[in-house]
Amino acid sequence: MVSIRGQFCIDRYEASLVDAHERALSPYYPASHDALVHIFGVFRQVAPRNQAPALPLPPDFALNEAFEPRARSLAAVVPSGYLSGVAARRVCENAGKRLCAPAEWKTACKGQSASKYPYGERYQDGACNIFRGSHPAVLLYRDASKNHLDPRLNLTADEAGPLLRKTGATPQCRSNWGSDAVYDMVGNLDEWVDDDQGAFQGGFYSRSTREGCDARITVHPPSYFDYSLGVRCCK
Repeated sequence: MVSIRGQFCIDRYEASLVDAHERALSPYYPASHDALVHIFGVFRQVAPRNQAPALPLPPDFALNEAFEPRARSLAAVVPSGYLSGVAARRVCENAGKRLCAPAEWKTACKGQSASKYPYGERYQDGACNIFRGSHPAVLLYRDASKNHLDPRLNLTADEAGPLLRKTGATPQCRSNWGSDAVYDMVGNLDEWVDDDQGAFQGGFYSRSTREGCDARITVHPPSYFDYSLGVRCCK
């Protein structure tokens, strides 16, 4: 974790998930056995209209038994999407951490210089993995509003490469704190924060926003989830 002025710590990278036995969970499925089995069953029967990546297979243990998910923060891994606000809180608490308060999240994102973007005051196209020219549901279904639980969505790519990048793979998108830094707080995945009504911040890779660290969405309750939603934890 990265210390923010000695007041709190925040995960250096977006969360990827393991179970209580340290077995890796798929980043392309929700963090519960029942939801995972349902979504796997549904999308085994759905064929995208366009050429698509193969449907990712969840690990056998996650299909066959209930599991308890836990957040971890690692470099160079695919971060876990498909998280509801309820699940985001749970995976942080299972890691001995908590959801970040909205103000904490924004402070960490702005870095020690308190700039609008992790890298400075002016928007730079491509500096963070956001406002991409493609939308995954358009690539798969020619419709941005369709099938937001399809496990293939975060495996899509365009001419600039994978739409969802591995943690830390956009090196300019770093929020500097002394000799340390927090990565990908703008773009890649939206990140749930601690709000009883439901809120996530930062924007995901295809969100059309130039609001940087001020980007915030409050239209979904904590029970909502889709491919674009992840988390990082605080302590």
